[in-house]
Amino acid sequence: MSIRHDRDLRYQKSRIRTRRPKTFTSEESAKAFAKKEGLKEYTLENMKSPTSKTKKIRILVKSTE
Repeated sequence: MSIRHDRDLRYQKSRIRTRRPKTFTSEESAKAFAKKEGLKEYTLENMKSPTSKTKKIRILVKSTE
């Protein structure tokens, strides 16, 4: 074994990664998740183009301020 055998693992553990927004493939699953989380005021946004056959939906929560 060389000295660098675990170098990649050390760097992966020390990096702090920001959390990405959760996305869904259907509106029903996004609404079910919002209901489970107890979100009252939210909108659904399709992140793909309108001409695309597939969907990538994220939940935008309206701020209460």
